[in-house]
Amino acid sequence: MKVKVAVNGYGTIGKRVADAVSKQDDMELVGVTKTKPDFEAKLAAKKYSLYSAIPEGVERFEKAGINIKGDINDLLSKVDVVVDCSPGKVGAENKPKYEKVGVKAVFQGGEKKDVAEVSFNSLSNYEDAFGKDFVRVVSCNTTGLARIISVIRGVIEIGKVRAMLIRRVVDPKEDKKGLVNGIMPDPIHLPSHHADDVKTVLPDINIVTTAFKVPTTLMHLHSLSFEIKSGEVKVDDVIDALKEEPRIMLISSSEGFTSTAKIIEYARELRMRYDLFENVVWEDSISIYDGELFVIQAIHQEAIVIPENIDAIRAMFEMADKAESISKTNKSLGIF
Repeated sequence: MKVKVAVNGYGTIGKRVADAVSKQDDMELVGVTKTKPDFEAKLAAKKYSLYSAIPEGVERFEKAGINIKGDINDLLSKVDVVVDCSPGKVGAENKPKYEKVGVKAVFQGGEKKDVAEVSFNSLSNYEDAFGKDFVRVVSCNTTGLARIISVIRGVIEIGKVRAMLIRRVVDPKEDKKGLVNGIMPDPIHLPSHHADDVKTVLPDINIVTTAFKVPTTLMHLHSLSFEIKSGEVKVDDVIDALKEEPRIMLISSSEGFTSTAKIIEYARELRMRYDLFENVVWEDSISIYDGELFVIQAIHQEAIVIPENIDAIRAMFEMADKAESISKTNKSLGIF
């Protein structure tokens, strides 16, 4: 029997989650929602059953000539779980309506951790989401950090982790905000919040993060250092471990990957919407110096959390163990 899924919010993340759910043989995408009848809503109605995210919005869609199946309440009556891809903080406002009708929910990293019973990353704490009603998939940056830490801690005994995040300022489609010519500490008072978010899925990790916004829309960039607490570690051992994890993609500057622009150009040929679900790690950045391991990675903020949303659903319904779910998700999304 397939789990019936709704996606509330068909935006940057929502449209990708909807596509991913539709590729799973153990899930059924019942419908998606939009708040207003814009071009994205017209496209959504052509691909999926579309519902108004707010009951009073139905008439607006009908006047715009967009085929609509009802409102969010109609959709919730037909599903087992909703993946809430609303803008930050709206998910928490939506939670009571999910509770009222007894529907499980997956929230995104823009929500506070208290919105859910567990914050989730597939490689870090898959089992913690077993049987839960409300799960929060952590943000794109936290997903990228948690993944690589989870792999590297299998090779070395980690002391402190330090991470500098160079953040894209907005997503590519945004045209109302963003830096034009500047670099912005995020936040001014350091350290940044990302370390605390990592600890929601890896509570035993000693991590400090700083972050800066820059005027680009393509990807985030992370410069990481791992204190090697004890033992002898070889760079090749780290590289081998990263190569074995499908959700890590190793690249090299010698192949022409000299910037995030080149990574995205490669991704345009690789997948629809140039989606990169993997951490993209420069193999030639991996080095050991004075007791620390250094790594540089790029994170595609529009796509990296999509596999985690699918795995979260399986964990919540105890449909598969960690290895089976990750394997199924990877295969369906072309992650090898």
